[in-house]
This record gives sequence, structure tokens and C-alpha cells, in this order.
Amino acid sequence: MYLCKVFTGKSSDIVNTTSLSEEILIGRLKSGEKEAYRELLGLYSDRVFNTSLGLLQNHEDAEDIAQEVFIEVYRSVSGFRGQSKLSTWIYRIAVTKSLELIRSRQRDKRSGIILSLFGKEQTISVTRDEPFFHPGVKLENKEMAAVLFAAIRRLPENQRIAFTLNKLEDLSYSEIAEVMKVSVSSVESLLFRAKQKLRELLGEYYEQNFR
Repeated sequence: MYLCKVFTGKSSDIVNTTSLSEEILIGRLKSGEKEAYRELLGLYSDRVFNTSLGLLQNHEDAEDIAQEVFIEVYRSVSGFRGQSKLSTWIYRIAVTKSLELIRSRQRDKRSGIILSLFGKEQTISVTRDEPFFHPGVKLENKEMAAVLFAAIRRLPENQRIAFTLNKLEDLSYSEIAEVMKVSVSSVESLLFRAKQKLRELLGEYYEQNFR
């Protein structure tokens, strides 16, 4: 029973634009061409959704974040200077907005705990503890998939980002480094520690499913 990927529009399954065609696409986006935005959605909507889903582990949240990402791209593309690839910029926005939502809900949860200590009505918990199955991976045993993603949810933030981008989106170490604005050696360290943590949490399950 090994973890394998199936097609969900990941970066390895989509033909990347060349630097020249990307430059042309950016120019068309800056000019407000509607067809350019449709092309952009065709290229990146699945990737943005999958990345957000891997971090948030909730389909509705991932859909909301994906919509926010492309609204942000629409509003900000005029200021895009091409200092990174278009895909890197879009991935970075997706990660940032996903983390903002996670942190917001963590703050809400802490506020609820504090209120309950003073005998006031506790706010609704927004922690995602229900079993989660990512459509971008396929496991023979769905219960195992739930255990696996529950463990990923317990990774420290940067490890979780690096692991998600690498294992679910097939991004290379250098691509992850660009998205996270860290060195390649930092990405290597994050992934090594993430794998060590998952081995610690999952034991033989990790060895059976991450080859």
C-alpha cells in the first residue's frame, strides 16, 4: 500500500509556459485582457486549489482561498516586476493566504478558551479534526490516508509548507526555496525534519506509504 499521485492538475502534469510566453502573458494581464485571465486560470487554478487544500485540509476553505488568490493576482499584477516566476508569485500568495486563515482560526480558538475560563459563552471551535482525504493522492486504505494527513497537520508551519509543496505539488527544492524565500539548504533541512517527524508520528505507516 504505497502513496501514489493521480492527476489533479499538479505542476508536473501541466506544460509550463516558456519565459518568453510568460512575459507575454504578464503583459496581457497588465493590459486587462480577459482572455489572458482565462488562460491564467486554466494554468494555475488547480495548482492553487491543491496547494491550499494540502495546507488547510478543507475543501470549502481551499475553494475560498483559491478565489481570493486570483482576486489578489488581478489587483496586484500591475505591480508585478518579474523578480520571480509568475508561478512562484502565485504559489506564494496561495501559501500566504492559507496561513493567514489558519492563524486567524487559531486566534479564534484561543479566544474561545479564554472566554470559557471566565464563564462566558465559548466561541465555536474551528479546528479541523475530521478525517481528510486529498484528491491529489491515492491510498488503498482511506483510513490510512486520514491518519497520514492528520500527522501532516501536526508538522510545524514551515515544514508543513515545504512538505506540501514537494509531495503534493511536485515542486523541486529550488522552486520551494523561491516560494518560501529561503535557501535550498533550508528547504532540504525542512524536508528532512518533516520526514523525521512523520516517521516519529507514524512509525511503520510512514515507511509503507512514503517511499
